[in-house]
Amino acid sequence: MATKEAIISLPNQKLRQKSQKVGLITPEIQAVISDMKSSTLDWEATRKHEVGVALAAIQINRPLKIIIIRNNFDDKKRRSFSVYLNPQIVKLEGDITEDFEGCLSVEGIYGKVPRYSKVRVKALNERGEPVRLKAEGFLARVLQHEIDHTKGLMFVDHIKNNPQAFYRLTKDGKLTAAPYKIIKNAHIFSD
Repeated sequence: MATKEAIISLPNQKLRQKSQKVGLITPEIQAVISDMKSSTLDWEATRKHEVGVALAAIQINRPLKIIIIRNNFDDKKRRSFSVYLNPQIVKLEGDITEDFEGCLSVEGIYGKVPRYSKVRVKALNERGEPVRLKAEGFLARVLQHEIDHTKGLMFVDHIKNNPQAFYRLTKDGKLTAAPYKIIKNAHIFSD
C-alpha cells in the first residue's frame, strides 16, 4: 500500500517535470489512484467554496501519466471519479474561450485561461481498457488542464504575460482581480 502524500504546490519544481507512461496496472498503480482520490477529497474538505474537480498524479509527487476527474462537478456529496491512464489529446476543436481555472497545486490563485472549447482524448481506464472521449465546455477545459500537468505545464503558464488574467478567492467565495505584484512574488512561474 502506498504511503499517502499531500498535494504539492508551486513553487515546488517537481510539478514541472514530465510524467512517465504507465505500463502495467500493478497494485502500486492502483494504490496511487486511490491516494489521488483521497488526497483530492481531503483537500476539498478544508475548503468551503472550492471543489476538488480533478488531479494529476504529479500533484501528489508521483510523475505518472494518471489523471482523475470527478464525475459530478456540481455536487460535493458525489465523491466518485473517472480515471484516465496515459491520456492524450487527439484533437483540439471549437473556439478558444477564456474562463476561470484554479488548481489544487496553486494555492489561492485563479486565472482566466484561454482553452479550446472542444477536445478529443484517448486514454486507458483503470482496468487497462482503451477509452475515447469527446468533451466540450467545462469538461474539455478540465481535460486540457490535467493533461498539461502530465507535461509539466501549469495553468499559470498560459497567462503569465497577462497581468489582468489573475484572480484571488475572497472569504465569501467570490473571485476578485489580484494585483500582479502579488502574483509575481508568489514564485509560481517557471522562469
